[in-house]
Amino acid sequence: MAVVTAGRAHGGRVTDRGRLARDLARVMEGEVRFDPGSQALYANDASIYRQIPVGAVIPRHAQDVLAALEVCRSHDVPVLGRGCGTGLAGQSVNAAVVFDFSKYMNKIVSLDPGQRTARVQPGVICDQLRDAASGHGLTFAVDPATHDRCTLGGMIGNNSCGTHSVMGGKTVDNVIELDVVTYDGTRMTVGPTSDEQYQQIVGGGGRQAEIYRALAGLATTYEPLIRERYPQIPRRVSGYNLGDLLADADFNVAKALVGSESTCVLVLEATVRLLPDPPHHTLLVVGYPDAATAADHVPELLGTEGLIGLECFDAGVLDNLAKHGEHIPGMDELPEGGAWLLAEYGAEAQDEANDLVEAARGHAGAGSPKLFEDAQGQEEVWEVRRSTIEYTRIPGEHAGLAGWEDAAVPPERLGGYIRDYCALVAKHGYHTVLFGHFGQGCMHNRLDLDLETAGGVENFGAFLEEAGDLVVRYGGSLSGEHGDGQLRANQLVKMYGPELVRGFAEFKQIFDPAGRMNPGKVVAPYHPTQNLRQGPGYQPRQIQTHFAYPGDERGFADAVNRCFGIGKCRHTDGGTMLRFKGSSQRRCFGSIVGVHSALRRVSSRRVSCGAGC
Repeated sequence: MAVVTAGRAHGGRVTDRGRLARDLARVMEGEVRFDPGSQALYANDASIYRQIPVGAVIPRHAQDVLAALEVCRSHDVPVLGRGCGTGLAGQSVNAAVVFDFSKYMNKIVSLDPGQRTARVQPGVICDQLRDAASGHGLTFAVDPATHDRCTLGGMIGNNSCGTHSVMGGKTVDNVIELDVVTYDGTRMTVGPTSDEQYQQIVGGGGRQAEIYRALAGLATTYEPLIRERYPQIPRRVSGYNLGDLLADADFNVAKALVGSESTCVLVLEATVRLLPDPPHHTLLVVGYPDAATAADHVPELLGTEGLIGLECFDAGVLDNLAKHGEHIPGMDELPEGGAWLLAEYGAEAQDEANDLVEAARGHAGAGSPKLFEDAQGQEEVWEVRRSTIEYTRIPGEHAGLAGWEDAAVPPERLGGYIRDYCALVAKHGYHTVLFGHFGQGCMHNRLDLDLETAGGVENFGAFLEEAGDLVVRYGGSLSGEHGDGQLRANQLVKMYGPELVRGFAEFKQIFDPAGRMNPGKVVAPYHPTQNLRQGPGYQPRQIQTHFAYPGDERGFADAVNRCFGIGKCRHTDGGTMLRFKGSSQRRCFGSIVGVHSALRRVSSRRVSCGAGC
């Protein structure tokens, strides 16, 4: 462990980092990482933000977490729980002590196929749980794009979703119980609470009783506004889940804490729901002229029997792959169009799955449908969908940044929202590529933001305000998957009104009266143009390298910035990020002529959305 003695200011206070590191090392069996290299690693995530942490701790078990929290309290230093570090709204970086559970606290404690439940530590990887459940014909239905590396703790903190949320909902819909600890060291198991359980808890006295009484009072005070102002849409992720504190939601404190982005508690263990996994799948791919038109036909497909996923991507995704010199076989098999809906159906038998798709064909509107029955063909098309984030950054052309990444609206209004959003993108001089979970009204996109000039940052701030206005006008949620962090939290008042935003502050204060849990995120947030990773003051250090990096304007600095935090370097079984020509997952075309030829076969139109942005 490198001991660093320099002080660090946070909220007007100064931390003696060297003493803090020594005190942590004395009480923990896990690792204490306060060296500059670790600070640099934990200063970044997949968002546009960067904050240098006080340091990082890697606990081995729950007792390590409790001991480390006690030391942090004695130093009055903020803390933050972090999953695999792919946050897109800035919630997984802060000037705090970062708790990383992924290295050691990554065990599946138990799995009960009969009850269809699993108990997991926060560092368990999503696919680790899915693989364990698959042997029993079950699955953890939430599968974000990062499912091979994201942790359950991060998913709970973020209320993550995924491709199969049409079948299984958001993370909050799959959490049964949480073992949590507050900043002041109060450890408690929370979940649905009957009247009898509530009376037992408050009758027992102590800090948990105080928390429960305050939460009950909060629910009573804000119930009318909760019922009036919360959008009733599949992907309402923004804000705290105050609705889960109401009596008809069983006063479920666990669900209320899902999506709180480490601003209230740290999660030590979780009991989650498993669902039957249809063993046979068939994929219906329908081509449309553009993403907005594809969205117009989402409601027709949503009502079809056996639907377990309904995704979309537009032709800009293929353009990005071509510019990277990448070829995924599924690109060649897409039907005519400029955007594609991927409707996946599941059943107990393959014939039954095929019949479901045949029945759904008539709901595809005027699109060009194509059926994929074999597993390999389906996988190749899904690989195109999964590539959407990885290839969004085009050096010298497209920054591929998460600026307004995942808003959600009612699915039946998604087409209109996309058209208006594309017009807004064009107004501010941006370009975007569209994809997302259209079956739940959630649209993803990446933008070519200029955040390195004062004018560019000002334009970005104005764009965010107008984008928030647009989402609220459509009755949507500022975030439909990736949380509020500091990117959107200052606009929660538009969505909920000032009274409920005060309720959010009260909710956080009940758990965290000292305000030391991930401060500046969700409640009393930093402004979205603060803490920029590459703001107007960005001046990369010039260094001499053996390689010239001719494709990067600023040499090695720009080459480094090609990494934008998607976490593909995180493996548990060895290997590298490299994909060689001929790889089963990604193959390169032999020449750029081959790229253009393939793109012409798919579509002669290269329009990213209805407004031509």
